[in-house]
Amino acid sequence: SQVTRWMAAKAEALGVDIFPGFPVSHLLFDGQGAVAGVGTSDAGISKKGEKKEGLYTPGVDLRARVTLLAEGARGSVTQEAMRKFRLRERGAHPLGAEPQSYALGVKEVWEVPESAHKQGTVIHTVGYPMDSSTYGGGFVYHMADRRVALGLVVALDYENPFLSPHQEFNRWKEHPAIRAHIEGGTCLQYGARVLNEGGFQAIPKLSFPGGALVGCSAGFLNVPKIKGTHTAMLSGMYGGEAAFRALAQEPQASKAGFRDLTSYENAMKASWVWEELHRARNIRPGFRWGLLPGMIHAAIDQYILRGQAWWTLHHRRHDHEATRYARDCTPIAYPKPDGKLTFDVPTSLFRSGTNHEHDQPSHLKLKDPSVPEWHNGPQYAAMESRYCPAGVYEYTQDEHGRTKLQINAQNCLHCKACDIKDPLQNIKWTVPEGGGPMYSLM
Repeated sequence: SQVTRWMAAKAEALGVDIFPGFPVSHLLFDGQGAVAGVGTSDAGISKKGEKKEGLYTPGVDLRARVTLLAEGARGSVTQEAMRKFRLRERGAHPLGAEPQSYALGVKEVWEVPESAHKQGTVIHTVGYPMDSSTYGGGFVYHMADRRVALGLVVALDYENPFLSPHQEFNRWKEHPAIRAHIEGGTCLQYGARVLNEGGFQAIPKLSFPGGALVGCSAGFLNVPKIKGTHTAMLSGMYGGEAAFRALAQEPQASKAGFRDLTSYENAMKASWVWEELHRARNIRPGFRWGLLPGMIHAAIDQYILRGQAWWTLHHRRHDHEATRYARDCTPIAYPKPDGKLTFDVPTSLFRSGTNHEHDQPSHLKLKDPSVPEWHNGPQYAAMESRYCPAGVYEYTQDEHGRTKLQINAQNCLHCKACDIKDPLQNIKWTVPEGGGPMYSLM
């Protein structure tokens, strides 16, 4: 968040217009079917769908000759472009892109005693505290000013619906090797976000008529390094250069028509990003065999074969398809948070600064409102109440004793886990009128 604000100031000094606080809800198209910009959502709409007097503001069309989508993992407008132009089916590989796989990262920033602080220290963990069939791991980064960032990343293709990423994060912090870095300190901030884990196999077609995908919208995360900033930066540079060339070649008399950014896709395929992701392609899917076999395979793949294995492992299913029925799984008993090292969801949520206007339509929509009651509740033990790290989904009983799902959209951290993990893909994530987490240290 600090880097983003710093870069925003640099960009504005160069004459770039930035429009923060305006959620983009949809793509715009020209008469030829090419993307012609984006549209923002209406503001000042009540929960009942009525226009608030004196507050209603219609959405704005931001028309552009070239549109680069850089929404991060599972962006809602990116998903629209994926469907419209069949970018996954026409993926960057001859057989198309495989289903994207995701993980949910839960993170905190602490201020720790001087005696526990070692600036520059980097620690990565793997496996613990999840079972051997669940991929994941943690990180600890000692930053400046006695601050430590730490978090746990849990793959969303986990099987047990009783698993809670937030509670697993609490268990992870209690391990002696982790608690030594933060014990006696103060938790300053909390947050969560999904990240791409599909890697090389899941890269879609990068360009479409009138624009392209860059950064994590395209899925350029190096999974074993838990790192995507470097690949995102190069894709942004190449995307900008391709856009410049496309506009320079366009007849000045006409600002309409098709802008071809195929050169951007070709540049990425010829770059070190493609080579780096190709070398790391087999590590994440290798863990489908379990933790120990996955570690052995990763060591062979990286240290002996140097990422040049003659085979490529595949992602054959979406994350939500991996979840097993509750009756086939063992419930997980999580200890009560101690309030010093581990915290409950409401306490953590407060530290995220997330806030939404209460009197607005929920941006989390159920395609079929009856699904939670007849399917998710009985079959998956109401797993929405556990996979969400912000307490958005809560099962309650109405006056007739019937179970119903209550959506506390004002709590949403915009992590996108629900959009990915819902068993029947019944939850549609749309942009809220405004608000969300207010990260200053994350």
